[in-house]
Amino acid sequence: MIQRMVENQILDRIFKGKVILLFGPRQVGKTTLVKRIIQSYQDTAMYFNGDEPDVQQLLRRKSSAELKAIIGSRTLVVIDEAQRIENIGLTLKLMVDQFPEIQIIATGSSAFDLADQTQEPLTGRKYEFYLFPIAFAEMAASQGLLDAQRLVNHRMIFGYYPEIITKPGEEAENLRLLANSYLYKDIFAMQEVRKPVLLQKVLQALAFQMGSEVSYHEIAQLTGSDNQTVERYIDLLEKAFVVFRLNSFSRNLRNELKRSKKIYFWDNGIRNAVISNFNPVDLRQDTGALWENFMVSERQKINHYNALFPNIYFWRTHQQQEIDYLESMGGQLQAYEFAWNVKNKKKLPTAFAQAYPDAGFTVVTPENMQSFVMA
Repeated sequence: MIQRMVENQILDRIFKGKVILLFGPRQVGKTTLVKRIIQSYQDTAMYFNGDEPDVQQLLRRKSSAELKAIIGSRTLVVIDEAQRIENIGLTLKLMVDQFPEIQIIATGSSAFDLADQTQEPLTGRKYEFYLFPIAFAEMAASQGLLDAQRLVNHRMIFGYYPEIITKPGEEAENLRLLANSYLYKDIFAMQEVRKPVLLQKVLQALAFQMGSEVSYHEIAQLTGSDNQTVERYIDLLEKAFVVFRLNSFSRNLRNELKRSKKIYFWDNGIRNAVISNFNPVDLRQDTGALWENFMVSERQKINHYNALFPNIYFWRTHQQQEIDYLESMGGQLQAYEFAWNVKNKKKLPTAFAQAYPDAGFTVVTPENMQSFVMA
């Protein structure tokens, strides 16, 4: 079993008098992780699956006395897919306030539900963690760096969802299942999504524009929608951990683009499933974009797991000078370009070098990627 980096972080926070919230998309291993933690506590733990209607009813609008009767003498309570339970934020607040000796772990696959429900009730009463598709660094720790490196081409196409890794030969079939059912389950349950077909069209448009600037207006025209609907659907996709955004970097230089954005997928395999293209990298025309998405998503995973939260951007001018990815943290600015072909000698754009002379610059290739995704 692949050791998840966030597990030890959770164990370090357990029984500290706060609720532990674990966010992440469906099928990335949240249930497996919390059940591993439960094994250490055996008969003192209790597990609830929030997807089950009877569990939803059992934990809905209960008093502290009723909750204590349900929990009994258990000291560890895990509520999986907690966003499915009505008023879960208030229930969790009641539990942590009335039973400080009990450790509560709640997981959620839709940040828009669980995060919104717990934001105010659990102020000062929670630790938040995120679990993503398996990271390159986790694979390297489990299988060895050499084997992880050898499989980079494969992972650029099929990604890192646990089921995809553990069932070789069935990758395409299982990715289609993920992309067509589990991935959107929480989004479709929301009243705001009245047109599932439109959501799929927006996602396909984002997949084809991966690594490029995204125009809501252009996507609206392509999908027969309007800018506001497109922006709302992209926001939902982001909160469901399907995609994430990068804004453009600007310090008010006249020729820098402002308010532009790129959108990346958390997993290359999901992106390729959306456009039904599982061809190998040497038979594709989008290999450069796949490499960029792979590196940027892996960087976000490792930053989260290392509790590093830089501001992240891309940079481009009206004259089409560009930098793929920027991190700004502690007053330091670091620029990165991504080159699948190691012979591609990318250079720092002159306009950027002149405007930001103290910024660092690195070209990330398959030969030096380890330092970028295992930092």
